[in-house]
Amino acid sequence: MARTKEFDRDEAVRRAMQVFWEQGYEATSTDDLLRAMGIGRQSMYDTFGDKHGLYLEALRAYQAEYSANLVECLRSHPSPLGAIREYLLSIPNGTQKVRARGCLFVNATAELAHVDAEVATLLKTGGALGQGALERVVKDAQRKGELNPRVDPGVAASFLLATIGGLRLSAKAGTPPDALRDVVDFAMAGLRAQ
Repeated sequence: MARTKEFDRDEAVRRAMQVFWEQGYEATSTDDLLRAMGIGRQSMYDTFGDKHGLYLEALRAYQAEYSANLVECLRSHPSPLGAIREYLLSIPNGTQKVRARGCLFVNATAELAHVDAEVATLLKTGGALGQGALERVVKDAQRKGELNPRVDPGVAASFLLATIGGLRLSAKAGTPPDALRDVVDFAMAGLRAQ
């Protein structure tokens, strides 16, 4: 008779996600993951296949969490541009520990997307979700008269995604929060000027 799993799969993935996020894929050992998840080696292999399978699961969990946080932030503000600004400011206004981790998707893009087709596909899907959410808020800003109706929502969303990625990477590199806030101000001014 097969043994039932004696751990919370979602919690194990969340813990692995934190390790990958802080250390990167290559620098993370199987032992690091086992310690963080509190499970045995065989349980990890039986459940996730291997380290790469677990990494893909961690990226999917991050995507779900990130997408939910982005959508929540964009919906929680009465002003679409205010929502965008609030989201952008959440990066420099985060704790030093959060800023130092950067963005798991940006980290994965830099480390693996160019050599791992599965990671690249997952990141592309995540980017499309972010693009769609940002396009919707840009269109909402246009409907409410906050943005010029001639602004291409797709281009504006791409600009915002690039800004988010750049802010997260700069934060990880140690750029001071005040400098990051200046970038947010500049990005918002550029968006409004169109």
